[in-house]
Amino acid sequence: MATRGVACPKLLQNLPYFLLRRFSSAPSPIAAAVSPLNLVERADSEANFSINPTVTPTQSSRDSIVDFQDVKGLFSTLSTPRLLKSLITLEMAAVDPMVDMGLWVMNSRLMETPILKQVISEAVKHTFYDHFCAGKNLEEAGRTITRLWDPAGLQGMLDYGLENAVDYESCDQNTMEFIKTVEYSSSLPPSSVSFVVVKISAICPPSLLRRVSDLLRWEYRDSAFHLPWKLNCFPIFSDSSPFYHTPKKPEPLSPEEERNLLLTHERLFKICEKGMEANVPLLIDAEDTALQPAIDYLTYSSAALYHRDDEPLLFGTIQAYLKDAKDRLVKAKKAADKAGVPVGFKLVRGAYMSSERGIAASLGAESPIQNNIQETHASYNSCAEFLLEEVASGSGAVVLATHNVESGKFAAVKATELGIGKDNRKLQFAQLYAMAETLSFGLKNAGFRVSKYLPFGPVEQIMPYLLRRAEENRGLLSTSNMDRLLMRKELNRRLKSFFTEEQGY
Repeated sequence: MATRGVACPKLLQNLPYFLLRRFSSAPSPIAAAVSPLNLVERADSEANFSINPTVTPTQSSRDSIVDFQDVKGLFSTLSTPRLLKSLITLEMAAVDPMVDMGLWVMNSRLMETPILKQVISEAVKHTFYDHFCAGKNLEEAGRTITRLWDPAGLQGMLDYGLENAVDYESCDQNTMEFIKTVEYSSSLPPSSVSFVVVKISAICPPSLLRRVSDLLRWEYRDSAFHLPWKLNCFPIFSDSSPFYHTPKKPEPLSPEEERNLLLTHERLFKICEKGMEANVPLLIDAEDTALQPAIDYLTYSSAALYHRDDEPLLFGTIQAYLKDAKDRLVKAKKAADKAGVPVGFKLVRGAYMSSERGIAASLGAESPIQNNIQETHASYNSCAEFLLEEVASGSGAVVLATHNVESGKFAAVKATELGIGKDNRKLQFAQLYAMAETLSFGLKNAGFRVSKYLPFGPVEQIMPYLLRRAEENRGLLSTSNMDRLLMRKELNRRLKSFFTEEQGY
């Protein structure tokens, strides 16, 4: 507590300077920013990163498909008050001391005082919460989706902000919340909801996911190791995958653990059945490498059972900042094709860079993360290219979740070159709600399907989640330079237009 007591006054003292500097300077555009939910793209000073020259479209072809110069067209569906509010909020969120102060307040004893907690929650609700979240409940999130859909034509990914389950009672409660979300999506305008997001660690405690991951890793390394509870699924490892989490042979699951794993399957099956009824696909969030094998196992084993003809119901997540991402992706996709099962993937960059590297270093192992941002960019684009080629051949589906402008342009041109129709349901771009607006509107104006990731839930429940994302990666709220630059440009244009009309010019 002593550290907190010193840090906060210092932040408050420096805050005016940072605000003034942010509002009085015009930042230059950057290429990297945040990726939807549990994928955060690191900020990078290199706006033009290296991509394989054999597949990189020319700059002119990229610009001809996705146009960011026409600011009037980009922001035509945003009213001036909303555009101004968005700019101010992004400017504030881009100040590191703002994030520091928010983290300090949310983790301090101030939140233990009912009156102060209410005051802080109200202040947060009317600023960052209102900007970055879709609402406190399904009804408010539904109104947000309707506003996105008409007139902007953006779809919504409904994400109820549930945290990791703490016990099996909370697993059942969380399952019902996911089912309610799927059911509610049917009441919204047709096609306005593209996905419902599901967090496996909300329906299965992380402790059990970690145990299952250990056993799956050991099975991959020792083919004689038998897992009697394992269902059929697609490959979840490659030889390049990290195995340092499991240094010795793990104990088998106890009868109670097996029962709880079976209950986890049943919970996910119930959600899948509701998704089939509502015709709403499900996005499965990713976690760190200690838990991800179990999440992939549960996702793939369910995907093999639940799908519609050639359209997948479940979309697993591939984090491109992992060195084994492409290998695992190709193995899983090819195995699914051989089994005649359509699969979907959400491609993101990754959200656990610091923790992954820290754990690997503590165990004396090589980091599973790409060595630098350029390699992460190259990995993302290589995975995107593979998935787009698969979609073009009529196999599988992909959600390209990115705030990276160059990756968005690259994928848009590649899809066009491959002849993928822009209204093809099997190709979707995605960004976080109220972030990367320039990329979202640019891709939508170019004719592609674009979704916004919509976290919703009570302020107390959602804000710690957003602040944790900010703490994991400082780029979460500070890399919206391009949005802010173009928003300023559009507001200036509207202001000049207003005065010109008033003067009768």
